[in-house]
Amino acid sequence: MGTGPVIVADGNNFAGLIQCSRPWWKNRRLLTLNAWIALLLITSSTNGYDGSMMNGLQSLDQWNASFNNPQGQQLGLLNAIQNIGCLAAYPFSPYLTDGMGRRFSVGLGAALMLAATVIQTASQNVRMFIGARFLIGFGLTFAQAAAPLLISEIAYPSQRGQATSLYNSVWFLGSIIAAWTTFGTFNIPSSWAWRVPSALQGLPSLIQITLIWFAPESPRWLLSRGRETEALKTLAYYHADGNEQDPLVGREFEEIKGNILRDTEAKKSVGWSSLLKTPGNRRRTRVIVALAVFSQWSGNGLTSYYLSKVLTDIGVTGSTVQLLINGLLNIWNFVIAISAGLLCEKLGRRTLFMVSTIGMVVFWTLQTVCFAEYSIHLNLAAGHAVMAFIFLFYGFYDLAFTPLIVSYTVEILPFELRAKGLTLFFFTVSVSLIFNQYVNPIALKALGWKYYLVYVCWLAFEAIFVYAFVLETKNRTLEETSALFDGVQRTNMSEPNGLSEEVKEEMSSESAVEIIPQR
Repeated sequence: MGTGPVIVADGNNFAGLIQCSRPWWKNRRLLTLNAWIALLLITSSTNGYDGSMMNGLQSLDQWNASFNNPQGQQLGLLNAIQNIGCLAAYPFSPYLTDGMGRRFSVGLGAALMLAATVIQTASQNVRMFIGARFLIGFGLTFAQAAAPLLISEIAYPSQRGQATSLYNSVWFLGSIIAAWTTFGTFNIPSSWAWRVPSALQGLPSLIQITLIWFAPESPRWLLSRGRETEALKTLAYYHADGNEQDPLVGREFEEIKGNILRDTEAKKSVGWSSLLKTPGNRRRTRVIVALAVFSQWSGNGLTSYYLSKVLTDIGVTGSTVQLLINGLLNIWNFVIAISAGLLCEKLGRRTLFMVSTIGMVVFWTLQTVCFAEYSIHLNLAAGHAVMAFIFLFYGFYDLAFTPLIVSYTVEILPFELRAKGLTLFFFTVSVSLIFNQYVNPIALKALGWKYYLVYVCWLAFEAIFVYAFVLETKNRTLEETSALFDGVQRTNMSEPNGLSEEVKEEMSSESAVEIIPQR
């Protein structure tokens, strides 16, 4: 999980308490903790598998023959129905996550997805396939509403940033497996060419159902339920070799407990409207909604779900070549996203977001120019350049909008709003995806290369927004980061539990209403 166990930044109030007598990879209990985190990361891989599988299936003659060559609105529905299933579960997921616990929500989601993949694999008609994909989305909501929270709440302090950044990054691990699975099965001369990839989609959920009940529950959730002894034992076991008297464990426990007590009082009046009640929460909501929309409306939706159509439009029509490009693109994305996620504490979230958006503006513009040149003049070299710029565009997209969007959402939210805020994030992602999945194939067919100009303007807006509103949060605890958005008022409320002197000084120089973004 990224770097060793020492936090070197002076701003983190756990830095002086973390024992550095041995690196984390020689600590058996930290290795075990990271193995549980890897189990939770599977949720994102399952989601990535689904998107890439649907991309690959569109290049398979056997799949098209089984479902009468879906086009236009029906093809859009086949892709969008998973996110419609997600929408149906959002009203319930935060209450289940907060009420029954993070582990239970992950286990329930995995069970629903496993059942859905069985139905999907056995589909005899398009209606059965669509119904199965709806259920996949419904189950995914419960799992993804809890998995990132549990990762951030059990991770070792010096590894939390990298661990939560890996959550969205391993989306591409599932995507790679799906891409190369469809590449390997496309020569099967029967419906098993698409049924085999569909069946393999259930394997990660099966692993999660089997093992999730042995994973640690969130100490923050345990404390919120009055289970202090269990929370302390969990922190001590994984963060200090079982030593409940360890200074790090004591500081973590007291800081979490203090915030939970305050949040328990506040929670009596906490509802969805709380996301908009205070200036700090409005700042959070503005950033969360924007990042969710940007993550899907940056032009990436065209190649995520309709790469086959894009490649056909630039003269790359062979199924073998299309599947090969899909597989290589996913490997490229995975390597860049993982690298950026592991460097998030060193480079900073804001820096990565700025470099990402500026790079996307540049390479999407170049991609648009080459696409236009091929469309108007049939310039083969321009068509090939489009493929190169797709890879470069995704390289910059993956610097921030793959590894950071989930982790940044989780870390800027206070505990009492964390489940609801993350649900709002995924809800916005799903709505954005549904719009994209319906509109992109229709608009691309109607406008061709001119549709790319829309994204050029939108990406420029994204860069301006990130510069104006995204704050730096590197090397801070969850409690410190949430205080960054609230100013002096929240800092004073949680002061007995200790914020770093750096954060206190920063907050004292800002008003409780306005915080100047860190540049």
